[in-house]
Amino acid sequence: MTSNILVFTPKAEVDASVNLFAFIAICKEQLTVFGADLPFDEFVWDITEAVQLKGHGSMRVRISFSTLETADSVNPAPMQEPFCSFAKACVRYLQGMRPTKNPAFRVTALRALDAALRECEQTNPAKIDGDILNRAANHLINRLSPATAYRVGAQLELIATFLADHRLTITPPAWHSHIKRPIDTVRVGQEFDLRRAEKMPSQAALEALPRAFYIAKDPKDLLFSSIAAILCSAPDRINEVLLLSENCEVHDKTASGQDAYGLRWWPAKGADPMVKWIIPSMARVISEAIERIRRVTANTREIALWYDSNPNKLFLPQDQEHFRTQDLLSMEELNEIIWTDCTNRTSALAWCRANNIPTRVEPGQRATKVGFADVEKELLTQLPPGFPYLNREIGIRYSEALFITRRNELHPNKATFRSVINAIDINQVNTELGARAEHGFVSLFGRLGFTEPDGSPIQVTTHQFRHYLNTLAQAGGMSQLDIAKWSGRTNIRENNAYDHVSADQMVAQIRRSIGDDSQMFGPLAKLPKNIPISRDEFARLKIPTAHTTDFGFCVHDYTMTPCEQFADCINCNEHICVKGDAHKAAMVRRRLEEAQDLLSRAKIASDEGYYGANRWLDHHEKTVTRLSQLAAILDDDSVPSGAMIQLSDIPTISQTQQAIEDRSDWDGELRALLMQPDQPRLPKGE
Repeated sequence: MTSNILVFTPKAEVDASVNLFAFIAICKEQLTVFGADLPFDEFVWDITEAVQLKGHGSMRVRISFSTLETADSVNPAPMQEPFCSFAKACVRYLQGMRPTKNPAFRVTALRALDAALRECEQTNPAKIDGDILNRAANHLINRLSPATAYRVGAQLELIATFLADHRLTITPPAWHSHIKRPIDTVRVGQEFDLRRAEKMPSQAALEALPRAFYIAKDPKDLLFSSIAAILCSAPDRINEVLLLSENCEVHDKTASGQDAYGLRWWPAKGADPMVKWIIPSMARVISEAIERIRRVTANTREIALWYDSNPNKLFLPQDQEHFRTQDLLSMEELNEIIWTDCTNRTSALAWCRANNIPTRVEPGQRATKVGFADVEKELLTQLPPGFPYLNREIGIRYSEALFITRRNELHPNKATFRSVINAIDINQVNTELGARAEHGFVSLFGRLGFTEPDGSPIQVTTHQFRHYLNTLAQAGGMSQLDIAKWSGRTNIRENNAYDHVSADQMVAQIRRSIGDDSQMFGPLAKLPKNIPISRDEFARLKIPTAHTTDFGFCVHDYTMTPCEQFADCINCNEHICVKGDAHKAAMVRRRLEEAQDLLSRAKIASDEGYYGANRWLDHHEKTVTRLSQLAAILDDDSVPSGAMIQLSDIPTISQTQQAIEDRSDWDGELRALLMQPDQPRLPKGE
């Protein structure tokens, strides 16, 4: 859908309120973002046709301009005027200038701003200042998770900048969000364990999924256990899975002549279309999963294909084609047309009343009739938004899609529509994986008799599989570039959010590399001669623990002594780097640039005769040398990804030893000064 773009130009000579109402007027009367017929004055906007969310199937996309406090209630209260009109104008204007796939975060930021204004007994957006923006940010912190608050805070900052740039407030706010990005780099402690448990599927779930896939018989169980199998084969987003085409399979040969099996994907966040190759151990499982899904959804695809050739006609099976020639239908005939298995005679009449379809009773008869044309028109309007395209952005039609069903076909109680089709959506998948078990919805696990060890329902989210597979890749030493490409990311730095390798896994990885000169570089690459214990026992003694640093991992045992280097990790022989982590490699290069700058300053200070500069010069020279060596190893293609790198020949000098050396140097200089003949002697005894 194309929209006209208008740039609002404020007038410097008028006050903020005039600019504000001019802005609202132009957004209401002249913009066509979200459609020229958008009901601007309505409390709720239906923007389904303008913003199609991937993986949401036939669900409508709506924006509710409700208050922050009532946003999740059954009867939400609208924002007060004039802020409500400003919020609508802001959403519409920013969607044209800074489009987003889902305006929910932007609307949440406006709700927080509305709540902050009402706290100060204001409703006029022109009164917004730094204090109100801070109040709004605090509302986000108190109501949302840290990660969500950070993202909504970015939208709040965008709105604040917009207000200032367009002179819509009395005091233009120069405001930046103080909501920090959550830091999740800590690998030890209760906080890490809880975060890991939230992000990863439970052990019971991982054990139940293959068994569920094996014993599934019902079409519904076959379908959703197959979706879970696909999610276990590669770190996919669920909306990417739900947009797979029916012919998604790819068969090829590797360079060595081995069979290769993959699936065609369209990544959700900007990466190019790709083939994700399935590891050989999972290839047969995924091939069977795709075939199961095809069988379950084949009938729906035939209906969608019929609509491609007959877009203005209602699909009828061959044995019902004669109804097309009838002007009027009885309720029994309507029942037969609408549903596949409905036997309730009153259902058709109730359906007509619910959809405002006129019915009639012929003179001298008692039977209620309905026009076929009216029924056909209504059922065609109930086809999903955007039909016949499931997603126009990638050009996939419903007749080509893998995950489509007839309406209510998977519902345990409702009758299946014969000619209305829907796409399977994210909520259905999450419900089947137990997301709503606590609300009484029976999941795939519940139907097949699987529970957690304590008897509670198994609950998994589709995104937990993505975290799980990314963590396995991190623990296995897969390069960061490969992990990003495997996950369909455009930014390698996003890998960090999916890395939940525990401290124990880090230690195990380092221990496995000890004594292997192809995986460990440095003093630990070779075992001592005539070692009286096994390699594994030596590794456990040598590496008792590990924790993450800016550049790699520290293996110092803090139960023995505190850190004697005061975080000078690059000059410590108990520090290990892992090749393949792009973020940490970038930190090494940045530290090298800083060290080179400090070295040049130390040289200048030494040349000018500053006291102690020569010692700093020596220290920075060693630091630059070690960082240069480390950077060279990280850039060496002959060093495999995942290799452990430990710098050697680093003398370990404790802080106590350094203090003794400092005292010796000072005593020597003072003694030499006192021995000079032209200097007065200190009195005896002093």
